Amino acid sequence: MSADTADTAGSGPARHVLILGGTTEARRLAEALAGAGRDDAVQDGAVQDGTVQDGTGSGRPAGLPAPETLRVTTSLAGRVAAPVLPPGETRIGGFGGPEGLAAWLRDHRVTQLVDATHPFAERMSFHAAEAAARTGVPLLALRRPGWVPGPGDDWTFADSLEEAAGLVPSLGSRAFLTTGRMGLHTFAHLTDTWFLVRSVDPPAAPVPPRLEVLLDRGPFTLDDERALLARHRIDALVTKDSGGSATSPKLTAAREAGIPVLVVRRPAVPEGVSEAHAVAEALNWLGGAKTS
Repeated sequence: MSADTADTAGSGPARHVLILGGTTEARRLAEALAGAGRDDAVQDGAVQDGTVQDGTGSGRPAGLPAPETLRVTTSLAGRVAAPVLPPGETRIGGFGGPEGLAAWLRDHRVTQLVDATHPFAERMSFHAAEAAARTGVPLLALRRPGWVPGPGDDWTFADSLEEAAGLVPSLGSRAFLTTGRMGLHTFAHLTDTWFLVRSVDPPAAPVPPRLEVLLDRGPFTLDDERALLARHRIDALVTKDSGGSATSPKLTAAREAGIPVLVVRRPAVPEGVSEAHAVAEALNWLGGAKTS
């Protein structure tokens, strides 16, 4: 059922959790709240390259009501043509800025808000923080841990896509660009570098003139990434710090091949917003946070 058509007259559950989604963590959280997830979605597991890994915790936090008495809505931005929908209610599209989100929180009697968007969805995160401040709805940012270079890694850091675009030509001539299709316009002026991009949906112009697009959906294994780097003769990897509890397969493959990696640092969580790094932490917060 769409959240926009669901009954909000007050006869439903007393608790309504809105998840700002689009990530694996958001889906796992919705599954756990609905009682439909794998065991590791409710255990104290870590997140590795977008996938919740087995942990050692157990059970559903005592403060959470039973799934049948808890209303859960996941909001998706609508940028992917065929998203994998989580259990519970879903809504697709924007809210119309912080004012629109605040109105939606009030109209739908949301009692807790979880920002589980991509770590680089900076605008949405600040909209969520402002809407939560306006309405008094408790807000949690669910963010997988950032990556940390290890022995053998050749990493260069950039603070923005624009800075990364300026550094790419100095690192290689055949770059695997994994910063997302929405930011490809930032690299469109680079005429000498050949780019490989992997995306679920085709990117829109403007894009770099020397570009090959692979339409594919992860997760990808280490063997997949090794083969891809070798097949396309990649000599530089450009990525965002999407994060996880360990290095992702593409970063491991780059280290093994001696390929330099350009990492765009993630923006900070808005000041004053509570932060969790695993689904289990978010569940504990939802079980213990006071509602407005």
